[in-house]
Amino acid sequence: MRQLLIHLLSLSAFGLILSCNDALDNSKSAIIQPPMAEKRPVNFTEHGYARTDNYFWLRGREDEDVLSYLRAENEYTEASLADVKDLRASLFEEIKGRIKQTDMSVPFTRRGYSYFSRFEEGKEYPFYCRTKSGENIEEIMLDVNELAKPYSFYSVGSQTVSKNNALLAYAEDTLSRRIYTLRFKNLVSGELLSDKLTETSGNCVWAADNETVFYSIQDPQTLRSYRIYRHKLGTPQSDDSLVYEESDDTFSCYVSLSKSGEYIFIYSNSTTTSEVRYLDASKPTALFQVIQPRTQGLEYSVSDFGSDFYLVNNDGAKNFKLSKTPVTKTEKKNWTDVIAHRDDVFLEGVEIFRDILVVEERAAGLNGIRIMPWKNFADEHYITFNDPAYAAGLTTNVEFDTQVLRYTYTSLTTPNTVYDYDMKLRTQTLLKQQEVIGNFDPLNYVSERIFITVRDGAKVPVSIVYRKNVEKNGKAPLLLYGYGSYGNSMDAYFSSARLSLLDRGFVFAIAHIRGGQEMGRVWYEDGKLLNKKNTFTDFIDCADHLIAEKYADPNNVFAMGGSAGGLLMGAVVNMRPELWKGVVAQVPFVDVINTMLDASIPLTTGEYDEWGNPNEKQYYDYIMSYSPYDNIEAKAYPNMLVTTGLHDSQVQYWEPAKWVAKLRELKTDNNLLLLSTNMETGHGGASGRFESLKEVALEYAFILKIAKRDKLQTII
Repeated sequence: MRQLLIHLLSLSAFGLILSCNDALDNSKSAIIQPPMAEKRPVNFTEHGYARTDNYFWLRGREDEDVLSYLRAENEYTEASLADVKDLRASLFEEIKGRIKQTDMSVPFTRRGYSYFSRFEEGKEYPFYCRTKSGENIEEIMLDVNELAKPYSFYSVGSQTVSKNNALLAYAEDTLSRRIYTLRFKNLVSGELLSDKLTETSGNCVWAADNETVFYSIQDPQTLRSYRIYRHKLGTPQSDDSLVYEESDDTFSCYVSLSKSGEYIFIYSNSTTTSEVRYLDASKPTALFQVIQPRTQGLEYSVSDFGSDFYLVNNDGAKNFKLSKTPVTKTEKKNWTDVIAHRDDVFLEGVEIFRDILVVEERAAGLNGIRIMPWKNFADEHYITFNDPAYAAGLTTNVEFDTQVLRYTYTSLTTPNTVYDYDMKLRTQTLLKQQEVIGNFDPLNYVSERIFITVRDGAKVPVSIVYRKNVEKNGKAPLLLYGYGSYGNSMDAYFSSARLSLLDRGFVFAIAHIRGGQEMGRVWYEDGKLLNKKNTFTDFIDCADHLIAEKYADPNNVFAMGGSAGGLLMGAVVNMRPELWKGVVAQVPFVDVINTMLDASIPLTTGEYDEWGNPNEKQYYDYIMSYSPYDNIEAKAYPNMLVTTGLHDSQVQYWEPAKWVAKLRELKTDNNLLLLSTNMETGHGGASGRFESLKEVALEYAFILKIAKRDKLQTII
């Protein structure tokens, strides 16, 4: 057996580590030697440049040397945080204690049944249920607690019921790699059918005949969803018919059912281009027809209404517009505008009802819900919201012939809330607000939204929350959160877990940096490809401004981000390491150049439009100039906690593992650098509703240890 050269102080000495009286004081802690990964150089040459990767070997997911290293890092993390073991436990109980354990979602009605999910006290997983209209007999479609028993990880993905209400198709993942098996259940007899469709993306729709389903399959190596199959119940998967294959490896495809149930759509999308095919759902063996052939840069999505298709699209409309076209004449030359493009409003989506068109918009960084009667658009109005920063959006609206709209609302001080809104009477009914157990009172907290002018003159919105007793005197610890990629807007949302920081005197802020789409399409384009560094400098400038305006103690500023937000963390610690007291990087995408050069890795080819293709020199040079792994230097870095999952399908575990290994080699400080790998999960973390809170408790305990804020600072 090869000897693994990982240098460790004997872990048997960890019992010496810390005294309870010295909790949160690193200077009094016993010195613990961190793991040091062996250097095994691998040389690369691209575009005439040579580079060496000493930790490339950590990609061996099943290599015992790799697994031993990850376990050693986990043991080192636990030992380093031994002084806050009790704090972690109390944080877990504190956060868990705010959750109403016996709870139920708001039911929605579809074809004579009300569907809902519910939790029972002490149980990790939901029950998915329905009741028949006019009756009060609960039917449990899925008891996920029972389904999960044989597995260390279990997740139910998409669920869809056949048109005759008798059959349920559902997707299950037992590895946390987002590779799903589709299962089928007879809801009348309770029988689990023998049909089992493996290696799918979890995406599935029923045809109108109640015996045919369409589903998508992933490439087993890259996990790109690239084929659509047709399956007839009672037949083996090997007999399924391939109805579409996406040959362009920068595109992925999936199926969906229109709101009316009349059409099945195949969407084929890259980051910046889309193509949609349609099929009459009552004719599952017919051929799919293309609505508009793909054109580079043209994005569109489709809804049906009567004899027309309605298309949210960006044809000559950077912020998108709404067009329509006859079902019999679907190509772009036949499209006519329903809602024209606006420079200052980003059109995100629509919901179509018999009498009313509902539009989801975004202006000045905030969500808007616009109500437009078909008979007279001039009689339109908007639903009003009162918080300075919030998130509002449509939820389940499956009925067509109704004047009631269902939407959700939350803010930094308002728990998630579900409303029914009468679009004609302009009245709303509160259906449910997330209950926060304990002494939570939103009036004890202050929410703000400010704009920060960054170095190139752009004005970045920042959402802020803190307890009302926290003064803006430059003495409060700050946690700044950011994402800034893929055009995903990071809206101001409520978190009951976050109260554990706020109640200890923290200020929490979300920097709505470029790379998201909060301020429209230009906001996204100014934070991607050759503009990606704007994302990082925006975040840094927001931190500097919050310090200057005395929201934060300059010596107690923390940063957090996950996935592409973890790339943000990696970049800002390279660029301004002294700015941060501590950083939490969750499943961070930090080995950008290696990942984007490896087409076998999931997501790579589909993201050339986001990061650039480094096989082209201009993108190679630019990515190399910011890639966190490739820009580590011999200098002091802040305290850092890095988390990952061994089975992560989106950001492979080896990216954070390599990053930490190289940081250990080069950093010149004595600050904590911790890597925590969940050996049983992937990108989304633990599957149970309470197990996942242990990961939050770990992150918060790390932050509070560094900030020396273990005790509650609240003043009611």
